[in-house]
Order: sequence, then C-alpha cells, then structure tokens
Amino acid sequence: MQTKLQKRLLIATNNPGKLKEFRQLLGKLPGVELVSPKELGISPEFEESGATYAENAGIKARVFADASGLVVLADDSGLEVDALEGAPGLYSARYSDQPGATDADRRIFLLENLAEKQRPWLARFRAVIAVAAPGQDIRFAEGMCEGEIIPEERGTNGFGYDPIFYMPEFGRTMAELSDEEKNQVSHRGRAVEAAMAILRDVFGLLEV
Repeated sequence: MQTKLQKRLLIATNNPGKLKEFRQLLGKLPGVELVSPKELGISPEFEESGATYAENAGIKARVFADASGLVVLADDSGLEVDALEGAPGLYSARYSDQPGATDADRRIFLLENLAEKQRPWLARFRAVIAVAAPGQDIRFAEGMCEGEIIPEERGTNGFGYDPIFYMPEFGRTMAELSDEEKNQVSHRGRAVEAAMAILRDVFGLLEV
C-alpha cells in the first residue's frame, strides 16, 4: 500500500478537455492528488503504434509511469462510425486531410466523408483506460457510448466530436449535456467507473 505522500495519480494527457473530465470523474478517490504531465514538467516521447485502443493506452501508461515513478492513468479513445466501417476509430484525434487540423476541422472532414452515406449515421464512442503502477502489470478498463452522427453542430459544452454526436435517449448531442449528465453516460465516464476498483486497489483505498 502506498503512503499518503505517495498517493498521486498522473493523468497522462495535457488535453484540457480530457483533464477537466478526468478531474471531475476521479473526485471519488479520497486523498489522491491528481497531476498532469505539464504540472510535473515531463514530456516523454512515445509513439501510439498499437493496433488497438488498449495497446495505445498501455504504451502511454508505461512510458509515463517510467518517466514519473507514479501511478499513471492513460486512455485511448475514438469515434467509430458504422457507415465508415468503424473509422475514424484509432485515428480519431488525427482524422484530417490537412496538417495542424483543429477539432472543428476534423468534424468538417468527418461530415464530408459521410455526405453521400445514407442516414442515420450510427456511431459509438469507445474508451479504454490503462492503469500502470510501479512493479505491477498494467490493468485495463473499457467504456462505450452509443449514438449517431448528425450533420449540424449543436452545443458548446464539449470537445472533439461531441457537437455532432447525437444521443437519442437525451434528444441532445454530447456537447449539449451538462458536465454531470455527460460524466454519467460518456464512454470516458463509464471507463473511469470500471477502472475505479483498480485504482482503489492500487492506492489501498476502502470502498465508501
């Protein structure tokens, strides 16, 4: 079991949207300090060369664990659109026809590729979390969220593909949900919930 001073969890991303979500979702871990690579001043080089979300998350978790000596939570996630045979998938964060593309550029590119496809454009967000602790094997948890892509952007409370990811059960896009609603149903929220038992075990925390 770690001592109190060692109860620090490195969230292996500097993406502001992801950090915000993870900080909200991981508030259930009492006494654990959440830190980012930027806050620690580390930026290890690595390549997400895996063939699956789990492999990419595992690569990232191990690299940051080795660089920091801390328990690390890393994730890899993607949007899978049925009409595009599962694309962009692993390449969701790099899905573009131009260098330096923004989230808005990637949404436009996705809609351009869907323009000739028959609706509804059924899709899902999938996330895999990897937890790496010193001297332990990497452990994984997964979360998924079903919906569909719509051709117009709606909502501002989100990032990535959230404004065009429509959730029929809410009648709103992911970007139209409140933080609380999103954290309950999002792929990342469900992956964190599944990972909570792993984190509690790693940090020696009792259920509350």
